[in-house]
Amino acid sequence: MSRLRPADLVLYLVTDPVLCGDRGVVDTVRAAVAGGVRAVQLRDKTATDAEITEQLVELSGVIGGRALLLVNDRLDAALAALARGARVDGVHLGQGDASVLRARELLGPDAIIGLTANTAAHLDELRRLPADVVDYLGVGVIHPTRTKPDHPPALGVDGFAAFAAASPLPCVAIGGVGPADVAPLRDAGAAGVAVVSALCAAPDPAAAADALLRRWRDGAVPRVLSIAGSDPSGGAGIQADLKSIAANGGYGMAALTALTAQNTRGVRAVHVPPAAFVRQQLDAVSDDIRVDAVKIGMLANAEVIRAVTAWLDEVRPPVVVVDPVMVATSGDRLLEADAETALHDLLQRAHVVTPNLPELGVLTGREFDGWGDALAAGERLSARSGTAVLVKGGHLTGDHAPDALVDAARGLVHEFPGIRIDTDNTHGTGCSLSSALATRLARGQHAVDAVADARAWLRESLRASDTLQVGCGNGPISHFAGLWERGGTDARPTADEVVAEWWGRIAGIRSAIDELPFIRRLADGTLPREVFLFYLRQDALYLREYARVLAAASRLAPTEAEQAFWAGSAQNSIVCERELHTSWIASAPGGVDDPAPATTAYLDHLRSTAFGGDHGELIAAVLPCYWLYAEIGARLAAGEFGERPRDRDHPYASWLATYSDPAFEKAAEQALRYVGRAAAASDSAARERMFRAFEASARHELAFFDAPLPTAG
Repeated sequence: MSRLRPADLVLYLVTDPVLCGDRGVVDTVRAAVAGGVRAVQLRDKTATDAEITEQLVELSGVIGGRALLLVNDRLDAALAALARGARVDGVHLGQGDASVLRARELLGPDAIIGLTANTAAHLDELRRLPADVVDYLGVGVIHPTRTKPDHPPALGVDGFAAFAAASPLPCVAIGGVGPADVAPLRDAGAAGVAVVSALCAAPDPAAAADALLRRWRDGAVPRVLSIAGSDPSGGAGIQADLKSIAANGGYGMAALTALTAQNTRGVRAVHVPPAAFVRQQLDAVSDDIRVDAVKIGMLANAEVIRAVTAWLDEVRPPVVVVDPVMVATSGDRLLEADAETALHDLLQRAHVVTPNLPELGVLTGREFDGWGDALAAGERLSARSGTAVLVKGGHLTGDHAPDALVDAARGLVHEFPGIRIDTDNTHGTGCSLSSALATRLARGQHAVDAVADARAWLRESLRASDTLQVGCGNGPISHFAGLWERGGTDARPTADEVVAEWWGRIAGIRSAIDELPFIRRLADGTLPREVFLFYLRQDALYLREYARVLAAASRLAPTEAEQAFWAGSAQNSIVCERELHTSWIASAPGGVDDPAPATTAYLDHLRSTAFGGDHGELIAAVLPCYWLYAEIGARLAAGEFGERPRDRDHPYASWLATYSDPAFEKAAEQALRYVGRAAAASDSAARERMFRAFEASARHELAFFDAPLPTAG
């Protein structure tokens, strides 16, 4: 690896043979690298140099260049492993270990050399060294840790931030780093986080690494490189990619693989620069900028494909999305036939491949008889290439245009239904979707969620495309429709901004609930028992039907995670209703009430919203039952309405505990995230419809809480 290129140290595993346990260091590293670890430091203070050499040779084969391999302290072992043909990228040295000058002399200019540092004196010593001797600093400890009991005083995040600001070199945070520290350390200037127990002791190191990476990426602006051809009309290729990356929250970069003469009616000519020049563009970017994701589009010949493949093997970007541009929307063939073999080799480096149906047909050597046949072809391509495949149904006939994410290795086939949007403006849709997907994956989203959100953005852009009036053929989509509809100055609101606005807009409803006699007397324990039992009977009737509404939300959910959440919530509603009957209602006199007018009105609203089939409006309508109850329950438990309930003397303490329970609070937070994300991804009209459904449910909650005392007299 050239030292001109910044080392990717974002997620750095330091091994510990004791914590790895029976699984062993090698299998732990194998899993962690599969989960996204970008650097591995072999550290074993008790092993001999010969044993370290053997481990380095074995780890080199396991890692296969997908991550940096360094060794702690054992310079001689690193040299011995290199002599045996292993790929060892460098060493990490402590202040008392082998001299960094000797390490640089023996390992050469391309090796990665890290140095432990944590004091101002260490920085002073570093500045006295010649330039280009040390590549990065390992700075810590951040928190006290048992893996290194003789560590110096903990710096904390603030101490690390001050050290990193003073350091002339990239700083990797190490020592007691847990998942909650990742984003704060990133914001404090860390080039990466080094972890030991968080991966070595994890039951599933791959999943743990993936989770840590998502925390690093969450909220960060990803740097996304598009490798594709140009489109002078602006609707496809590099031009569309850069718009899509920006619209989905990334910083776009581009390496041109072809110059085309095309417009919305077709391709007239293609000029392909030499493969060596393509490689020079790629090196110019990656030698200076850490690339978080790559989207690959048009690669016109085998030489260019091989140049890109070689670069991928060297740089190993954490996210690679390949849109195998072989057939344009107009029907023009854009890939030379003799390049298909090289393309199949490239696909094995991808994380997701996004062919349209004609391209999927070329890649699998067959034609399709309907959607089911296309899904089967996608599974075969996924199994053959070892990557996920987004099968796109835009070329199907009829009113439906579904997509599906297929991953044969995981046994995943997740379908995304969709009604065809009536427009001819489909120029560059494949380019735009794939670059949006790459950006969202780089932001840390799971693949299914990333596809769902990228599709929602694309469909919004398609619906607004007629307003552009560009070209006489298949026109482009409106990439920034979500921005322009807000007046051209403000970006689309974030999920947090949406829910904060909604909470403020129902402030009057919330205040009215706070003042209800039912709430006040429930809080101080003076609520008559018959009034409380009436409320519980109505609540049981409500929950029984609410479960059916939640089941409808699960059926309409765009992702597996959301489907599972709403289905689980439906089950919990049924369980809660049964527990109400068992613990309170069944043993009480009075039998079962008929639905009160407030209960009937609330359920009618929810049923009618569910019948409309709009997932966004439906989950907005069910949200107040989570949000308001969780908020009121937490405040009741905290004593904000008067005397704090206690188990020994409060008659309704066990019921109040249900709604101040951490599990219910967690469920409410998850519902809030899903609704906020759906609203943020919607256009302004859809977002306002969601709010109206939400506001109506909040008013029904007010009426529901108001009903017991007047009804009971």
